[in-house]
Amino acid sequence: MIAPRRFWTEVVVERDGTGYGLRLDARPLHTPAQAPLRVPNRSLAEALAAEWRAIEGEVRPEALPFTRAVNSATDRVAPDPAPVVRHIAAYAGADLLCYRAEAPEALRARHDARWDPLIAWSEQALGAPLMVTSGVIPVPQPPASLAALHGAVATHDALRLTALHDLVSLSGSLVIGLAVSRGRITADDGWDASRIDETWQAELWGADAEAEAAAALRRRDFLQAAYLLELLALND
Repeated sequence: MIAPRRFWTEVVVERDGTGYGLRLDARPLHTPAQAPLRVPNRSLAEALAAEWRAIEGEVRPEALPFTRAVNSATDRVAPDPAPVVRHIAAYAGADLLCYRAEAPEALRARHDARWDPLIAWSEQALGAPLMVTSGVIPVPQPPASLAALHGAVATHDALRLTALHDLVSLSGSLVIGLAVSRGRITADDGWDASRIDETWQAELWGADAEAEAAAALRRRDFLQAAYLLELLALND
């Protein structure tokens, strides 16, 4: 399939009654499902505009991460958020933070040092205490905690759900995703907390170039999702 090429000269941010949209020359920008592309504040609209202004030849999806997120939120999430909420909340049943190393002791100590404060935050801030175990055998979580975490996910609107989905799926932890979403930890701290085992293996056996490259792309996407939440928090 031949990628489309830049056809516009000017990218304009426009405000209307439903938020902010973009115009490529005289052409309003739409989602793939032909819904008007709209975002709630100018900061995010300007971030979208910057993506389109930076295109110099072929229009590649990977060069438009904010646009892809808005398209997904508008066309896929907003019409029926409930399945997305359930999908994200399901990570609570096997959250990364609940499964600690049995050995070596030094790795378990890293898990405890980085993950115990987040488990405590889940209980105190979200009303969701979680069971922690050693090894990989699944441990059932309290139904009340699962319900509380489902409720915490459901407070996110379509755009924020789209960002939270990436935070959770890339880290393997609903608690990490919610902690970043709520500003409990930074995106960098969240990513590092999710990579304790991989960092340990690299220190022990040396880094694998292919795995490192894949991890770098995942980290980029994780930070991008967190930045989307930061932009959505601005009141402009």
